[in-house]
Amino acid sequence: MHRRTLLTGAMSLGVAAPALGQTQPIEIQFWHGLAQPLGGMLEKRATDFNATQTKYRVVPTFRGSYPETMVAAIAAFRANNAPHIVQMFEVGTGTMMGAGRAVKPVHELLSETGVQIDFNDYLPGVRGYYSLSDGRMMSMPFNSSTTIVWYNKDAFRRAGVDPDKFPETWQGVAEILPKLKAGGGTAVPMSTAWLTWAQIENFSAIHDIPLATLANGFGGLGTELRINNPLVQRHMQALVDWQKDGSFRYGGRNNAGEPAFPNGEAAIMFTSSGFRARVQREARFDWGVAMLPYYQGTPNAPINSIIGGASLWVMNKGPAAGGGRSRDEFQGVAEFFKYLSNPEVDAQWHMDTGYVPVRRASYAIAREKGFYRDNPGADVPIEQLLRGGGTLTDNSRGIRLGGFVEIRTIMEEEFERAFQGQQNAQQALANATTRGNQVLRNFERANRG
Repeated sequence: MHRRTLLTGAMSLGVAAPALGQTQPIEIQFWHGLAQPLGGMLEKRATDFNATQTKYRVVPTFRGSYPETMVAAIAAFRANNAPHIVQMFEVGTGTMMGAGRAVKPVHELLSETGVQIDFNDYLPGVRGYYSLSDGRMMSMPFNSSTTIVWYNKDAFRRAGVDPDKFPETWQGVAEILPKLKAGGGTAVPMSTAWLTWAQIENFSAIHDIPLATLANGFGGLGTELRINNPLVQRHMQALVDWQKDGSFRYGGRNNAGEPAFPNGEAAIMFTSSGFRARVQREARFDWGVAMLPYYQGTPNAPINSIIGGASLWVMNKGPAAGGGRSRDEFQGVAEFFKYLSNPEVDAQWHMDTGYVPVRRASYAIAREKGFYRDNPGADVPIEQLLRGGGTLTDNSRGIRLGGFVEIRTIMEEEFERAFQGQQNAQQALANATTRGNQVLRNFERANRG
């Protein structure tokens, strides 16, 4: 009688009463840093996973930019309320690896839950970035990207520049900038988003020169910056000079400058391959993509670029004993990762967004479906990651520096002063090296032993 009354009351309030014996799904909180339209595409993956089973429910939540998401996740852990999964951009990898009990390594998660994922099929540049030296995975690769060139073919035509062949070298870029400035019809010939990622980090990788000692930090905490070298000096001074004569415009930190490309302000933009969805939606002109240019005459160049984007980290709930998670919760996280690793799912994510397929099998699926035939240039990021034969060097495997988010900010600060005419590129690099090395030493002291 009492049970019947409760059920009747629930129905009269418009609340669906669960079937007897039915349990609510275990919620898996997933914090991410992707704004629209990419955020909606990410959230659809969670919805699709939820539809495949009834035991778990992944709940995605947008927490702001990547840096904001990182700060929020750390604060939540300290308050014993961290999400199960946090999307962390690649520059946070070193910091997360030093986060101790705040994170649960993916290799440990899979071992404890019995869930199997074939990481041998993952692209070397992706797998290597998020693994230990022995190959064990620390985080789950997801939305990987790399820096490429986006260019306005209509502006090239107006300027009398071949719209179907972007210059392969920086010497070639220097030749077309005056033409674009004079006749391209855009506010500025060239700009860049993610200044340090595109113009220092990936620039160093494709030229096979070190960003830092000890294999860019993969070899240990005692690493030091090596950005103040002749080739980076040459390149960054060129950008400073082009800024002065109106051939280049610094668009701001992180991805703040990206809108200048789809809105037609900049004829050339350096930014993530994951920008494709927005360009397709917003650009009202004929556009193309190309691999990063290199300085002709540099030994070994060009080789592969390095990845950007983000991976998924598993977090313990907080400092409380045992991490505050149940076995079932971790099982749900592992099952979600297994779903994301499905080549069909990964291939669709790649085709929808412009992020690279993280698995070779996914790349093959996209090719078999005619995606690259129907979307010329969509395979450029993948080919660039495999450029030079796909064999990674100590300079092109990736970057693993503790406090790298802060180091990036330092480099941006120093080059903002250079773009304002307060110092030259060599001075900016020297200052960034001194300040950045102090961050590395502080991180080393905090995490040694």
